[in-house]
Amino acid sequence: TGTRGVGKTTIARILAKSLNCEKGVSSRPCGECAACKEVDEGRFVDLIEVDAASRTKVDDTRELLDNVQYAPTRGRYKVYLIDEVHMLSGHSFNALLKTLEEPPPHVKFLLATTDPQKLPVTVLSRCLQFNLKRLDAGQIGDQLEKILKAEGVEYDPPSVRLLARAADGSLRDALSLMDQAIAYGGGRLAEAEVRAMLGTIDRDVLDRLLQALGAQDAPALLQAVADVSDYGGDYGAVLEALALRLYHIALAHVDEKLLGEEESELVLRHKAAIGAEDAQLYYQIALHGRRDLPLAPDPRTGLEMALLRMLAFRPVAAGEATPAPRAQPARLPAPSPGKEEAGTTAPASPAATEAVDWARLVAALELPPLVQQLAAHAHLESCNGEEWSLTLDEGCAQLHSKDREQELKQALEAHLGRTVRLRLQVGAPAGETPARQEARVQDERQQAAEQAIKEDPHVRTLEEQFNARVSPGTVRSRI
Repeated sequence: TGTRGVGKTTIARILAKSLNCEKGVSSRPCGECAACKEVDEGRFVDLIEVDAASRTKVDDTRELLDNVQYAPTRGRYKVYLIDEVHMLSGHSFNALLKTLEEPPPHVKFLLATTDPQKLPVTVLSRCLQFNLKRLDAGQIGDQLEKILKAEGVEYDPPSVRLLARAADGSLRDALSLMDQAIAYGGGRLAEAEVRAMLGTIDRDVLDRLLQALGAQDAPALLQAVADVSDYGGDYGAVLEALALRLYHIALAHVDEKLLGEEESELVLRHKAAIGAEDAQLYYQIALHGRRDLPLAPDPRTGLEMALLRMLAFRPVAAGEATPAPRAQPARLPAPSPGKEEAGTTAPASPAATEAVDWARLVAALELPPLVQQLAAHAHLESCNGEEWSLTLDEGCAQLHSKDREQELKQALEAHLGRTVRLRLQVGAPAGETPARQEARVQDERQQAAEQAIKEDPHVRTLEEQFNARVSPGTVRSRI
């Protein structure tokens, strides 16, 4: 199993050679004997390749299986390679299942599919399943360069990287794109021609956009968009490419070693002007802008508004004045100020964790379900002004994602009416999380309800006079 173009059918053919190589069954067929050569040339009589997408009917499957009983003509095994096997109908699978349960000793079945979830469990349970991983851009690029050198085709490295990224994990797609690019470029690969063929955005445009964002220069930003428009550019592709470059800038702020050689050259010049928080904010705006393009009056307006939004909003640094908060819902009460004089307010403590009821605050926030679960399984470790520190229970680590963390941060800021710098780590909470608190309270209520039933005089009378018993687990608390 595996995505398109990762080598499922190719590996199946190699297995067919391994099984029928005249030098013996092994993981390394010789590739030189008559059987190996016939498999390579597609004329090995005992390798039966079936395209399930075009033979979905049960009659086709029965016709195919009628010949299973006969011994191989040429090789050691008769090998059935069924490609895109998930396309078979339910009746076809039933017809195949009997043979899979008791296959003749001279028959091997090789099934290939991009969608194993569609195979009946009865079929999967009788197979060895091998999941082929998607190829990353580096692996695809290396193979393309190897082929280009062997074929003597002139190329430049950036063009190969563009093709490898556009292939999206499929080497077959990469080879098809490379053939098209060579034809488009007149027998050679050059970055400009490959970008034009793929419809990707020129690096110079991205550099100008990032430079204008770093300098907060709106006229330069709009001029870059105008130049994209003059050349008939894809406005959605601009936002997509910009989001990818902002991702690389965010990585550079974490550790420059995380960048590849190409990304380092393109990103480091913008890292100083676009901070880590700005990169995160711009990235989110680019994603939302890409999603909202169909709703804009026209695509160019949608692109320009997304870019202007990046200039209009920015994270507030520590010590900067924040806008006056809008009217907010009633806030959670702070502890009593103690023996303060009437009409005065106790000054806020520098570390005000003890002044926040995290469980009540989580209940008051309007959060999407998964973000609410994230907050409910976290413990507020400290709250010092704008700095909020949470620990997510390590047993619920799967709830954590940067997007959900950002949504929680935004909900807190909207509720509190001020900027919050949220730090969330996964580990063992120092105290009780809202979820554990709720579970404890429910457990205590349940125990109290069971105890009340146990001590109820009417229940005791029923037990004594009629040998009655309370069924375990049926007591429910009304609270």
